[in-house]
Amino acid sequence: MVPSPWTALAVGAGIAAGAMTVLWLVQVRTRDATLVDIGWAYGIGVLGVVYAIVADGAACHRILVGVLAGLWSLRLGTYLVVDRLLRHEGEDGRYRDLRRRWTERGISVNFWFFVFFQAQALLVLAFAVPMLLDAYNRHDSLQPLEIAGTVLWIVGLSLNVLADRQLGRWRADPANEGKTCRAGLWRCSRHPNYFFEWVLWIGLALIASAAPWGRLGWMTPALLLALLFTVTGIPPTEEQALRSRGEDYRRYQQETSVFVPWFPKRG
Repeated sequence: MVPSPWTALAVGAGIAAGAMTVLWLVQVRTRDATLVDIGWAYGIGVLGVVYAIVADGAACHRILVGVLAGLWSLRLGTYLVVDRLLRHEGEDGRYRDLRRRWTERGISVNFWFFVFFQAQALLVLAFAVPMLLDAYNRHDSLQPLEIAGTVLWIVGLSLNVLADRQLGRWRADPANEGKTCRAGLWRCSRHPNYFFEWVLWIGLALIASAAPWGRLGWMTPALLLALLFTVTGIPPTEEQALRSRGEDYRRYQQETSVFVPWFPKRG
């Protein structure tokens, strides 16, 4: 057991930085940075499981966060492997665009991708904080906040999976080529997968709140919300959708809530 959460955090930082360095070396050879997303998803789960193993909190809390972190990571990481690597050839459009911009500016592409991969390692560390906090919870039984958080986590994960499956079925139909998905949850939100991912992390923050210093766990859903609206989520996704689907997607933007599911406006 590791008695200090600071020591466990340092171990987590080493694991995250080392894993992202290995993935960066792979992208240097393949010129495909798509692996960073997969490494991010699996990395958070690995840290959650490591914290569950090495922390000295009560077993019920460690088992809870280890199971939830492992299931979330396995689901998302495997989905990204299938969606980003097996179904699509070539580098993800976001990273192709970054590579092109850096090349046009005459700066070192591999250096800046190294910085980018290490920034993702920091995000892995930050997103695993709720698991770290609850893994050091010494209360001898699960608390109401943990039960409520687990229920919210299940709801978020279930509807996230449903949104991904609805989008996958839509894309699999050749008749939908060049059209925007309005099936199921996608009729009520332009990004239901992002919204229910955020709900899932609200659940994990609730679980962490049962532990000492658990309020720090709320930084993770706050950080996720900021990233979704400003950096890696909604803006690049919608820019790419406008390039590929044009007027159809502009109409979708006018009719459909950007994030929180709501009744669509009539065109």
